[in-house]
Amino acid sequence: MSADSTHQRPSHSEPQGKLDRYFEISARGSNVKQEVIAGLTTFLAMVYSVIVVPSMLGAAGFNQGGVFIATCLVAAFGSLLMGLWARLPMAIGCAISLTAFTAFSLVLGQGVSVPVALGAVFLMGVVFTVITVTGVRTWIMKNMPNGIAHGTGIGIGLFLLLIAANGVGLVIKNPAEGLPVAFGDFTAFPVIMSILGLAAILGLEKRRVPGGILLVIIAISIIGLIFDPKVTFHGFFALPTFGHDGESLLGSMDIMGALNPVILPTVLALVMTAIFDATGTIRAVAGQANLLNQRGHIISGGKALTADSVSSIFAGFVGGSPAAVYIESAAGTAAGGKTGLTATTVGVLFLFMLFLAPLSYLVPAYATAPALMYVGLLMLSNVSKLDMEDSVDALSGLLCAVFIVLTGNIVTGIMLGFAALVIGRLISGEVKKLNIGTVVIAIALVAFYAGGWAI
Repeated sequence: MSADSTHQRPSHSEPQGKLDRYFEISARGSNVKQEVIAGLTTFLAMVYSVIVVPSMLGAAGFNQGGVFIATCLVAAFGSLLMGLWARLPMAIGCAISLTAFTAFSLVLGQGVSVPVALGAVFLMGVVFTVITVTGVRTWIMKNMPNGIAHGTGIGIGLFLLLIAANGVGLVIKNPAEGLPVAFGDFTAFPVIMSILGLAAILGLEKRRVPGGILLVIIAISIIGLIFDPKVTFHGFFALPTFGHDGESLLGSMDIMGALNPVILPTVLALVMTAIFDATGTIRAVAGQANLLNQRGHIISGGKALTADSVSSIFAGFVGGSPAAVYIESAAGTAAGGKTGLTATTVGVLFLFMLFLAPLSYLVPAYATAPALMYVGLLMLSNVSKLDMEDSVDALSGLLCAVFIVLTGNIVTGIMLGFAALVIGRLISGEVKKLNIGTVVIAIALVAFYAGGWAI
């Protein structure tokens, strides 16, 4: 699917069967093959999580075997819930940012035990779900100004570009004085493969080759297996193990320990970060997939938000880190995913992943980086949706976008965008354009940061 067609309204046609009717595949202008390819594309773009999450939590003392199982189960449960219930093409998994916080701040930084940390994740999921089902998250989305909503999408696009480019060494930390980043080694194999892969995706998508993104990921993985000694074949199948001597993280959470007054501020920080981080991601992916109604609200948005929050409860129970919709879902929507069949495909593949762990090592970072960079570029098209006639709104959105990538934190960008919008409206004499919801959110976010609770 081309970048242009991604943003067209889906054409309606007659359903082709029960599967078609259930997922509204034809109604959204898609087909089963396209949805499955989109699901496989999303899966390949986020399968790195089954390596990264166990590695980070393992460094904090979690049993890596148990975390691998939990990571697969969370992605399977969350994505299936999103696909079969909310019927949207968004995949859920253990959030990398919240995984890092759980491992390095909560466990290693504060000395919290693994069971208490999992209890904190579980409690975070419960509070997060209560906030969702009571309509607070929906209220936040409805009170998010257009400029900041589009700015979040732009910022996430830039963030994806930076993450992908940094992951393959195209952009590196600047070892000298000056700006924090620098150009990497242009002749390095991962850099060359990433640039060639991105160029190939641009060409294939322009020609509207079905599954072009997926084809590039597979092709580069094969090239890596042939020429890159770091990409090795570990076999196809491996029975899942819960850890040495049968040790399991399932149900090992200590909820009472997490209710300790010392731990509760951490739970609050997790909840506040998840509210704006995950909500902003869902809004951005839905917009990129053209799944907004005429009022700009997400189709089945309430169910999507609930699926997202309930997955964190499940994560705490099975021994994983907090869950969230993966921004890599945008890789699948860019490949044509429009329905819950895309997310359902992802969920089923993660169940298979429990037995196919060795295959995860066959997809190097430079195979998925081109897809992420392409999606990031697509999301920059949100710039055209900014109303520059309303400069306060538009420039607040751009401020949000820029600081998402400069700080590497979606919530920070949203906070600065809200603060600039409210103050800008007051100074420009446009108080009537403000609503109480926007002001309340701005005050809450600023207080959250000023109080030092931000992650």
